[in-house]
Amino acid sequence: MTGNKSIENQFLDLSIEELMKVEVTSASRRTQKLSEVPSAIFVITQDDIRRSGATSIPEALRMAPGVEVARIGTDKWAISIRGFNGRFADKLQVLMDGRSVYNPLFAGVQWEQQDTLMEDIERIEVIRGPNAAVWGANAVNGIINIITKKAADTQGTLLSAGGGSFEQGFFGASHGGKINDDTFYRFYAKGFT
Repeated sequence: MTGNKSIENQFLDLSIEELMKVEVTSASRRTQKLSEVPSAIFVITQDDIRRSGATSIPEALRMAPGVEVARIGTDKWAISIRGFNGRFADKLQVLMDGRSVYNPLFAGVQWEQQDTLMEDIERIEVIRGPNAAVWGANAVNGIINIITKKAADTQGTLLSAGGGSFEQGFFGASHGGKINDDTFYRFYAKGFT
């Protein structure tokens, strides 16, 4: 799914056979076709993130239907699915590359700590509805799985910067390389005022 079209327009151009073959990974912990997923799922692609101008993961989540995103401070967010939104909401399972990122103090997510470069995100899968049987106690209202690009796909140096009225200035830098044919690495740094 590449090109300059939004995900909705890309799906409109696909035939029924092609729609049946779109793959997602978060619904059942394995790659499966979208037609076999028994859940309401929405995928935010890297193209969607880039076009939206989102500078953080919570801002990108505003694109997903049914996700309540509220900024409650300079770097504090309240994010939930299916209501009951609050800073310490604990009924949403958030994963980064399949690993839970919850805070054990309140079993919720501190969104300001999930601060990866937006350019390194491949896609975000949002699943609305109960999934506790598959993903555990936090997945009562839904799951958000943030899937990052592999280090092998982010070779070279990336610099990004911007500014605005709220985030007066922000920057990001990333460098990827390889040690040998099987071992790749990526370093990144970012900051904002």
